[in-house]
Amino acid sequence: MPDPESSPAPVHRPDPEPSPEPSDEHSHGHGGGHGHGHGHGGKRGWVARAGRLIAPHGHDSLDKTDAALESSSRGLRVLAVSFAVLMVTAAVQAVIVVRSGSVALLGDTLHNVADALTAVPLAIAFSVGRRAATRRFTYGYGRAEDLAGIVIVLIIAATAGLAGYEAVNRLVDPRDISAVGWVAAAGVVGFLGNEWVARYRIKVGREIGSAALVADGLHARTDGFTSLAVLLGAGGSALGFPLADPIVGLLITVAICFVLRDAAREIYHRLMDAVDPGLVDQAEAVLRTVGGVRRVGSVRLRWIGHALHAEVEILVGHDLTLLQAHALAVEAEHRLIHEMPRLRAATVHTDPYDPSGADHHAPLNSHRIT
Repeated sequence: MPDPESSPAPVHRPDPEPSPEPSDEHSHGHGGGHGHGHGHGGKRGWVARAGRLIAPHGHDSLDKTDAALESSSRGLRVLAVSFAVLMVTAAVQAVIVVRSGSVALLGDTLHNVADALTAVPLAIAFSVGRRAATRRFTYGYGRAEDLAGIVIVLIIAATAGLAGYEAVNRLVDPRDISAVGWVAAAGVVGFLGNEWVARYRIKVGREIGSAALVADGLHARTDGFTSLAVLLGAGGSALGFPLADPIVGLLITVAICFVLRDAAREIYHRLMDAVDPGLVDQAEAVLRTVGGVRRVGSVRLRWIGHALHAEVEILVGHDLTLLQAHALAVEAEHRLIHEMPRLRAATVHTDPYDPSGADHHAPLNSHRIT
């Protein structure tokens, strides 16, 4: 989740009363949001750089598309690299499993293979999410990441079931393991490979706002610690306690179940449009800094893929002209997109602030969901 404490971009405060006409620099409709998400200072494509030579601070569809493609490309790059690292790690462990017969190492190897395979649905989701919105999918295809998250949860659950089954079988029919030193070495290899992948996935996932990628990184981190648990099984077997190996296999299964719980909760929150309450507080604080905003109404935020979208209400002077109220809405939207992390689009609704207390939404009150 984004850090609500992120330092905001420099604020350019408007005059106390908005000008009747929005300036050329920001003259765009606010209803659908312009959502450029162009964090200043980040790397941009040569097309976007050329565009800024013509319009140094424009917020058109080119900016939005460039930011979306850049974040998706980073996600795909992370998935490709981590897939390769984990498959190499699992291959090394699989060779030692065949030679040693360690069920604990088998469980860890299966876990690493499953972790590598979670890159496949995520890669598909990132690729699909790059497609432009259509008249049917008007918000685009960002939700494909949430669907990929469900697939990841199912893969983790299947891994837990298979590892637990093998461990129970070995408890019922205990067998000695061979090549104990190689088993211990395989556990260390598994830890190093998973920890590197975990740091890489979590870092980029948080930077681009992808809950699925962060969850996958946390999954890899737990895999690393379960790899270290293989050392306990190898040590027990070396000391003449053959049940140590399947017992460690069961402990690894329990650890996988904890990962399953955390990943399922993360994806559930995204599917239910949950956001960090600190983001709502930050959005309200930003809106209050806009000159001419008398009060902030409702603020709704949601994640669509790894992009944040907002729908907000602001109360402005009831005696403003239509052009003045529109200019205020544009300024509010512009401020939000600059100062909110990974916010791609904002829809700003203006309500008249009437000292008489008149309810300008009275005809709609019976239709509102409470």
